[in-house]
Amino acid sequence: MTSGPATEQQLPDKRPTLVSLAAFVVVIAGMKTASSLIVPFLLALFLSIICLPLLLWLKRFNVPEPLALLIILVLVIGSWFFMVILVGSTLAEFTGLVPQYQDRMKLLISQAYSWLVSRGVEVDKTMLDSIFDPGRILRLITNTMNSLVAILKNAFFILLMFSFLMIEASGFPEKIQAMRRYKEGSLSSYTAIIGMVNKYLGIKALTSLITGGLIYFGLLMQGVDFPILWALLAFILNFVPTIGSLIASIPAILLSLVQLGFSSALTTAIIFLVVNTLIGSIAEPKIMGQRVGLSTIVVFLSLIFWGWVLGPVGMLLSVPLTMAVKIGLSENENTRWISIMLAPNREVAQLRKQQTEQPPQT
Repeated sequence: MTSGPATEQQLPDKRPTLVSLAAFVVVIAGMKTASSLIVPFLLALFLSIICLPLLLWLKRFNVPEPLALLIILVLVIGSWFFMVILVGSTLAEFTGLVPQYQDRMKLLISQAYSWLVSRGVEVDKTMLDSIFDPGRILRLITNTMNSLVAILKNAFFILLMFSFLMIEASGFPEKIQAMRRYKEGSLSSYTAIIGMVNKYLGIKALTSLITGGLIYFGLLMQGVDFPILWALLAFILNFVPTIGSLIASIPAILLSLVQLGFSSALTTAIIFLVVNTLIGSIAEPKIMGQRVGLSTIVVFLSLIFWGWVLGPVGMLLSVPLTMAVKIGLSENENTRWISIMLAPNREVAQLRKQQTEQPPQT
């Protein structure tokens, strides 16, 4: 009987899928283990992607490539050291005012307790003190700022890799063509990844800069301490999708409450809400359109996944990393279905429309 072998030939071979799954697990485990090395490289890589259009623009005006690279490097190093000095000096001043903030917070907690008791609400004061421990809250803010300073001070390794990446950037397409033996369309995935990530990061940087500027002027008009620090925090955390803007608002609202009272804290919360609604929910989607190419749930899950693998920097870069993975998956026939699963409904509908409009092959 020959039905046995024929049946076996008709069964799909699941070995490639299992091998791919095993390889994926190994790669992710390796990335998580080596995150301390991968994170600086990713920061340098995405920084070079942002600066690549500037390099090409300078070369278009016949600026010699070494001089163009030097100009970009000076701009990046200058901006980096400006942020280090700004955050470091502001953090030192903030640390000196911590005892004053602690006393003010204790007074607010005592007033809140008296207000609740006067209205017949029984509250355990010990529990209230433990929940709103001023020392713990201020230590959390200080530790967050210290982590930011540590990232900014880890500049040498990042800037060194950034320099080499920028030097190699102009010749990288030719290397890819050589590796792929000059196949037609061999640069499609490379150009798609660079183009989409560059547009996303460029638009995100612009909207984050506008967000930080509006937050700065809003807090400055209120008289909240260190408005430039909270504006910088809003600028950086605006790159974190979904929850970044919420996290950025918490320290400023708490400081407004401690320094100026409840009405100022409410005003600060309204400022953050209005700015993030106008920029993040209205302006940014209109400017960016469908350039992200990811569904909302995928953006949220990628935030959790890359944050688990690479830490806070993974959360900052979660969207461009997932975009790169999606484009890479779409280039392979066996993994294209995963790319479609990551896409938003509108992109899937356009794909189905294109498929139905194609004439049948004869």
